[in-house]
Amino acid sequence: MTISNWPRGERPRERLQELGSAALSDAELLAVLLGTGVAGGTALDLAHELLQRFRSLRALLTATQTQACQVRGLGPARWSQLQAAVEIVRRNLREALDRPDALTSPAVTREFLRARLRDLPHELFCLLLLDNRNRVITFEELFRGTIDGASVHPREVVKLALERNAAAVILAHNHPSGIAEPSQADEMITRRLCDALSLVDIRVLDHFVVGEGDCVSFAERGLI
Repeated sequence: MTISNWPRGERPRERLQELGSAALSDAELLAVLLGTGVAGGTALDLAHELLQRFRSLRALLTATQTQACQVRGLGPARWSQLQAAVEIVRRNLREALDRPDALTSPAVTREFLRARLRDLPHELFCLLLLDNRNRVITFEELFRGTIDGASVHPREVVKLALERNAAAVILAHNHPSGIAEPSQADEMITRRLCDALSLVDIRVLDHFVVGEGDCVSFAERGLI
């Protein structure tokens, strides 16, 4: 039996339309995105198989094309659909920063950075540039790779902050290992950036390190 033959109240797409997306399970949301199943199985069957194989929605969405396409029914086209959905969410988060009140508290800032950086397979050093009322001017991705004294250049950070007329900045980077604990290199580059930016009267409000399930604040640790 196909999903179209199910009672209306059990069909994922109709449930989404009537109850909202938050009412659906991970498998149901995935089934809506996939659209159709494979021979002998519905889209919901395929969704359950994918979640069982990868053990979580996040693991599936961060899987490489080679890993994901080992499951029958998930070829390059469908993997591309999943990746497009993930990127839409990322861009939506970025557009939200255009609002003057975008990041109203450290907790909101932490959630934004966790959503933006947590699942990346590489380290990415970013900068939130703020005006003199701590409102977001822009979010910039600056350096990719291991965060150390050789890869993060204070001169480039200062240059960008001055170009955007920032009064303050929030530093952020992720640890693909999943461990958010700041390293000695993290502390060293933070001190260098604080010193460089203070010379042009730009404050460093915080430095967040994003890991698997945590997001460590330098300010909360007393490191800034």
